Amino acid sequence: MGTVGDMSEEVAAPEKGPNPWAQAIAALVVVGALGGALFVLQKNDAKAADEPATCSPSEADKKAEAVAKAAHRVSGTQLCTALNRADLPTLLGTPRERAVTAYGSDGSIGTGDEQIPTPEATVQLDTYTVQLTRSYDRLPIARMAGLLDEAQARTVAGHPAVLYSTQTIAIRFNLGGGKSETGPGSVARALVVAPDAKDRGGSYELTVWRKDHARPDDAALLRIAQQVLPTVPGWTTTG
Repeated sequence: MGTVGDMSEEVAAPEKGPNPWAQAIAALVVVGALGGALFVLQKNDAKAADEPATCSPSEADKKAEAVAKAAHRVSGTQLCTALNRADLPTLLGTPRERAVTAYGSDGSIGTGDEQIPTPEATVQLDTYTVQLTRSYDRLPIARMAGLLDEAQARTVAGHPAVLYSTQTIAIRFNLGGGKSETGPGSVARALVVAPDAKDRGGSYELTVWRKDHARPDDAALLRIAQQVLPTVPGWTTTG
């Protein structure tokens, strides 16, 4: 996150907007990341420089978590807790780094009269940013593969998955109230995974990108998925 005269936040968004579903997800990611970034800056100002960031929910987050629990859904805070594990830097291949920011958020996207819950979590290290989103739509991974450019079929812990590339959007805005600026960011790699082995609909999406704009390591992304997703509430180990 750049802090020279302004604050810069990069969020994953589809490179070409291949379909309305992807565009809606992109819009949600942008809004959620901006709100989360401001929240994290305020909370992390008092942290020691060598202390890894933690997932510390606000009162609003706690209320959202209670609502999600009542509806038998995972919350942004729960996703953050699962993602922000002590060995995340090692899984990424950067064992000497630490979590600089970590936060979850609870949002939804509208499709007609229906609101689809899409909680998410973001953990930023010195080199990588990792984002985990849960979508409660009814779109199976098998159908999603046809909507994404150059998608590659994968399997994660017995669950169908799709690996693809996307382009991040760099959003820079002045904390003093100046206008925000957008531009192309780095290449991100994303892995969309079915919540159950029978691919009944919905997904988890792990997205990683690098601050230096280099291409992320697919092996690191797959390692994270194999270790993190089975620890998320709602993940099923059987069909």
